[in-house]
Amino acid sequence: MEKHIEQIRDEAFRELNATSDPERIKELSVRYLGRKGAITQFLRNISGLPPEERPEAGRRANEVKKELDAAVKSALETAESGAPAAEDRIDVSLPGRTPPRGHLHPLTRITREICDIFTRLGFDVAEGPEVESDYYNFEALNIPKNHPARDMQDTFYISDNIVLRTQTSPMQIRVMEKSAPPVRIIAPGKVYRCDSDLTHTPMFHQVEGLLVDEKVSFGDLKGILTTFVHQIFDPETSLRFRPSFFPFTEPSAEVDILCVMCRGKGCRVCSHTGWLEVLGSGMVHPAVFENVGYDTGRYTGFAFGMGVERIAMLKYGIDDIRKYFENDFRFLRQF
Repeated sequence: MEKHIEQIRDEAFRELNATSDPERIKELSVRYLGRKGAITQFLRNISGLPPEERPEAGRRANEVKKELDAAVKSALETAESGAPAAEDRIDVSLPGRTPPRGHLHPLTRITREICDIFTRLGFDVAEGPEVESDYYNFEALNIPKNHPARDMQDTFYISDNIVLRTQTSPMQIRVMEKSAPPVRIIAPGKVYRCDSDLTHTPMFHQVEGLLVDEKVSFGDLKGILTTFVHQIFDPETSLRFRPSFFPFTEPSAEVDILCVMCRGKGCRVCSHTGWLEVLGSGMVHPAVFENVGYDTGRYTGFAFGMGVERIAMLKYGIDDIRKYFENDFRFLRQF
């Protein structure tokens, strides 16, 4: 009879050690320790043993019962603490879930597209500081102190001679100071002005361009910008040049494109004119060349500048520039 209780013990521990499933452990507890379990039945049948065997058989059966009960509780605690919650369990029969993927901000996409167009046309990309000296931001660009053109710029001044750049044009001076002609660059980057409404923000992005060489003409400027407009929008988009004024170019011109919304018929976006202004341009002023030591009798050049937000608004049909900076996923996911 003692041999029988040892067999029950060995079989119970062999099955218990072979599983870590909480439900299986509970089944083993019922099978061996329950009211109809093997050890309970053994204890009930002790009365059928010879009187001299009953004490030892009862003592050993109770030892096995306590030992197995402790082992079951320990195994069950370990199994349940390490088991994942129902909502955390992986159902391997389900198809995989694709995690959401990020993408480029629309302004980054447009900036890269603009740069790609001009690099294919032979321009290099030049970048520089956003905190500029008064000299590079104004004076070297033919905008001396007290010049009336400075009234056109609402500038963030850090000190009397240090500003947050109001345009990326300072890069034109920095590059020309270090490089002899020919020069062919574009300068993308952030710029800052004290302005904020539906179409203006205190910080925005510009891409400016400069080409300097011998015999460069206004016709070259027109050809480059026509190619750019047709590639950033479409070949059916017409453009026109209107006389304008910029201190660092002479002659100067604003460039308009046929309204991308109404195709020239007139609408609210184009103020019913059929045209939209997209960038400023002109032939580099001789005074700018003199500031960097270029021979004005030998070299000519043109410059242009555009707001990235403006191009993106026209390309994507966006009516409020502030949407670019609000980080609303409902807006950004459209791109």
